[in-house]
Formats: sequence, structure tokens, C-alpha cells
Amino acid sequence: MNILIIGGGGREHALAWAVAASPLITKLYCAPGNAGISQVATCLPIGALDFDQIINACKEHDIDFVIVGPDDPLAEGLVDRLNEERIKAFGPTRAAAQLEASKSFTKELCKVRNIPTAGYGVFDTPNAALAYLSGLNPPFVIKADGLALGKGVIIASTREEAEAAIGEMFAGAFGDAGKKVLIEEFLTGEEASFFALTDGKSILPLASAQDHKRVGEGDVGLNTGGMGAYSPAPIMTEAMTAEVMDRIIRPTVEGMAERGTPYRGVLYAGLMITSEGPKLIEYNARFGDPECQVLMPRLRSDILPALIAVADGVLGSVDLRWLEETALTVVMATEGYPKSYEKGSHIRGIEAAEALEDVTVFHAGTKSENGALLANGGRVLNITALGKSVTEAAETAYKAVDLIDWPEGFCRRDIGWRAIDTGKSKSKK
Repeated sequence: MNILIIGGGGREHALAWAVAASPLITKLYCAPGNAGISQVATCLPIGALDFDQIINACKEHDIDFVIVGPDDPLAEGLVDRLNEERIKAFGPTRAAAQLEASKSFTKELCKVRNIPTAGYGVFDTPNAALAYLSGLNPPFVIKADGLALGKGVIIASTREEAEAAIGEMFAGAFGDAGKKVLIEEFLTGEEASFFALTDGKSILPLASAQDHKRVGEGDVGLNTGGMGAYSPAPIMTEAMTAEVMDRIIRPTVEGMAERGTPYRGVLYAGLMITSEGPKLIEYNARFGDPECQVLMPRLRSDILPALIAVADGVLGSVDLRWLEETALTVVMATEGYPKSYEKGSHIRGIEAAEALEDVTVFHAGTKSENGALLANGGRVLNITALGKSVTEAAETAYKAVDLIDWPEGFCRRDIGWRAIDTGKSKSKK
């Protein structure tokens, strides 16, 4: 088969790395890709939102199957376009991708299907939002309704911070994503990410992970696209997984089918495990980034047949096997991220890092120029290691980080801290 992966980040490198190992592959392409992806696939200089050129490339290269990585082409309807051209694709349609593209859409589904989630209000004017805020006590959770590169959530500890966040969102800080604003109840508990494949009827649980969103150690500072992750999340026991499936995932799949917008793809549920049980924070309509970078190294099975089965509507015949080991990834970002940063700094030492046993470096914002590896984005590298525990995986990952020569880069030094500090670092299936 000729396969095309859409995207150019760390998630897409992890997918390309996994898919490239499949015996079903004849030729693997990626658009636009990055310097790391180019080692396992042919990169095409086509943007993820350039649908016409993507269609042309599919025809030119006899593409049999397209895997859509990022959220924005899903929200803009790339899978719909591919379906119109009778090109098989993995990912939800535009209507189904509203689960991520509109937080208010998901909240309404939760209300209809009785899916546990935080209390909330949805507003399309600042005055209405501020009036609702006046009846609440801090901390406050302020969210842009639409896609905001993982940065459209503000946790405000004071009323003044919340009012400022509301003003900034309605003033266009997140573009069209902030035309509607949600104010949510602040949930107390431990966050976890849970992933499942679905073809709109059958559901195949994948694995859990825990992300580190804040830029600073100890989970402080601005929200980012993710500064690191590990899998599995110890809090996601077999009993908790069963509860999440019964109370959150299945009602979602059934509710989407009832609406006439069946969901086919990967469901990425951001959860808060509270004293009352798991509650849905939000959905993503694609593999997480950097969570995908810890899921793929733990997968013993060939991922490609499962993705094809989703598109074909025969997921019920598929099973996947996972390594018991923990995978942990540390994101190396350009100084200044998630605010302004410079591109073009030189990175050295990747080969030395990957020479360590059980280490893989997934590229995100990188490019190759005249034989040199250059930083070409905010989040640039994902240093991923396997270990018998979170502690062991973290030690190996940071050994690899220290072998990379990139003065303009930085990372958090506490990825996995929650599992390590609470002594829950033993891996579980």
C-alpha cells in the first residue's frame, strides 16, 4: 500500500515511525513532514490545509490510504474531501470533528447523553460572560470554544485574571476560536488522557497517558501544546478504564451515531479523575501530541490494520497488544516558547541520544539545511524512552536529553513527577 500521513509534528513522526514498520507498506509519504520524518518517509512540500494539492498528490502517487494527524485539517473537512474523491482516510468527518473543534458542541452532547463533565456556561458576548462570572468563586476556568493550538484554556486564580482572560478572548487573542467563550467549573483531581479507536459502532480501547501542559516545572506558567507525557497513567486502573468506557466513551459514540454524525477515528478523552469518579474535560479528535509519542513505542501490534479497519467499519475484528513497560517523552522547545521565539538554531547530538538503549527521538519543529539540523518551531524534539517504571523511563530520557547539544533549547526536568512522587510509577497494562 502507498500511505500518506498529513502533518509535520512530533505526533506525525511517531505515527510515521510506527506505520513504516508495517509489512503492508509499499511507499510512505508525509505532507509536509519534518527532518525526522524524512528518515522514514518521502516528504512532500504540501501544507496540511492545502486540500487541492493533497488530492493531487494522492492521485499522482497512487495513495491507497491517508492518515490525518492534526486537528485543523479535520475540522476543515479534509476527510470529507478525500471521501468525495473515493480516497480512503483515517479520521472523523468535519461534522464529527466538532467534538474537538467546538467545546460547546461537546458540552451539549454531554448534557444529552448524561456524560459526567464540569458545570459550565457558554457566551458570545463579554458582558454575558462577566455577568455569569460574578456569581462564581475562584479559581475559574476560561476556555475559547474553538481550536487554539492547545493554548485556549486559562486557569484564573483571581477574578481580575478571569476578567482579563475573557476580554482578551473576545478581543481576538485566539482568533475565531474565541468568538464563543466557555466558563467552566474548576475540577479537583488528577488529570489523565485516554484513547480509543472507533468506527462509529465498535470501540477498541487503546491506552492511557498523562500530559504536562504547563511550561514550567511543578505545572506552573502558561499552557502549551504539551511539554512531556508518559504512558500508561497509573491512575487509569482496569476498573477506572471500565468506568470511563461505560460512562464517557460509549455514550459519546452512541450519541454521535444518533445525531447522524457517526464518529470514525481516534477519540482522545481528556479526563479529570475526581472524588466523584472520572469526568470529561474535553475531547480531541486525533492522537495527542506528545501523547502519541509515548503510545506508539508501547504498541507491540501493527497499527496500520487497525487504522484501516476504522475507515472500513470493521474494527470489531481487530485487537492490539501493548508492552507492559512505561514510555516517557520529554519535549525540548525553543527558548521563549510558548511566547515568541527564534527559528534557525543548530541542533547537534541526536545520534548520541538515540544510541542509548530504548531511546527514540521524535522530531517536531525541525528542518534539514545544508546537512545541518535546525530548529523550525516552538516544540522541536521529543526525547522518548522506555523503562520498567516511570522513574526508570525518566532517568533514561533525561540521559538522552543531556547528550543533545542545543543551547537555544529548554525542557522541563520533572516529566512524570506525579507518578514518581506518589510512588505509583510501576507500569500496568
